[in-house]
Amino acid sequence: MEKLSGNEIQEKLRDLNIISENPWQLNGDAIEKEFLFEDFIRAFSFMTKVAIVVEKFSHHPEWTNIFNRVIVTLRTHEADGLTNLDFDIANEIEHLL
Repeated sequence: MEKLSGNEIQEKLRDLNIISENPWQLNGDAIEKEFLFEDFIRAFSFMTKVAIVVEKFSHHPEWTNIFNRVIVTLRTHEADGLTNLDFDIANEIEHLL
């Protein structure tokens, strides 16, 4: 997998955020987003749905869950940065909502 350039990242981030009410943010060499839900069950249900999707890609996020909040961080460790796969998965996550 090829690491994306800074310009490619900005373009993909802009395209991704067109479909998102709460934008993804560039955080170092990763993209990150916080998702808020009504309660823990809905947050955990979201995580379960994401787990099924990302397993098909064999590319897994870093994430944190605190009660009704889930923070998802995507980056490709093998490329030491962001690749198309990270943005593909972010798009898949957006379509789960």
